[in-house]
Amino acid sequence: MSAPKFPPCPHLPPPPAGIDHRHLSRHGEARDGAFYLSCLEYGHALWLRGLAARAVLCLDRAMGADLRGDEPELRAWPMPYAAMAWFLAHTPPTVFIGNPRVHFQHFADRMNEPRREQRAARAWACWALARRLRPEWPADLKHAVVEPSEAGIATLLVNLGLPGEVDLWRQVLSTCSPVFFAANQENSEKAIDREEADSSVRTSFPSRGGSSAG
Repeated sequence: MSAPKFPPCPHLPPPPAGIDHRHLSRHGEARDGAFYLSCLEYGHALWLRGLAARAVLCLDRAMGADLRGDEPELRAWPMPYAAMAWFLAHTPPTVFIGNPRVHFQHFADRMNEPRREQRAARAWACWALARRLRPEWPADLKHAVVEPSEAGIATLLVNLGLPGEVDLWRQVLSTCSPVFFAANQENSEKAIDREEADSSVRTSFPSRGGSSAG
């Protein structure tokens, strides 16, 4: 059975047609603005194919890019906290995404270099989004780690993030709740049903809406 076709995410750039993992590997060791944009594009392509878990991992890679804050790619497409929350809120219960809370918990605490502290701060920021959206997702109780408070995560982003990043994260965090999750689950399932009913499977890309610069 083929994966369901998901509705496009308004917080990510439209992906070029037919892209695969080579869209990232072509950058070699570079982790600059061009790599960041490619991660967003490939993550969106994976999402549209119904591969939610792999799409989340691709956004992880985007957040690990080596950015200064003035890149045109980042100005056009801010650090993808909104896209990450959108993925978590729109993944149907029948589609595998694992336990994102545990994923981000492990990712943050076991982060390697380069830019270990900055990347860990962003992983904890995504962990907080997952906790707000899906409080029923359990932590890994066998993993001994001190879970930071939301205020502590904000401090990490102020000290380690890019200019304006903490404000962007707070804006997204403020929208995250189980009610937001439930409403978007219903809308997402209806959109997927419409896509599956359309034999032509046309894909359209809405505007970014309220995405703010990071």
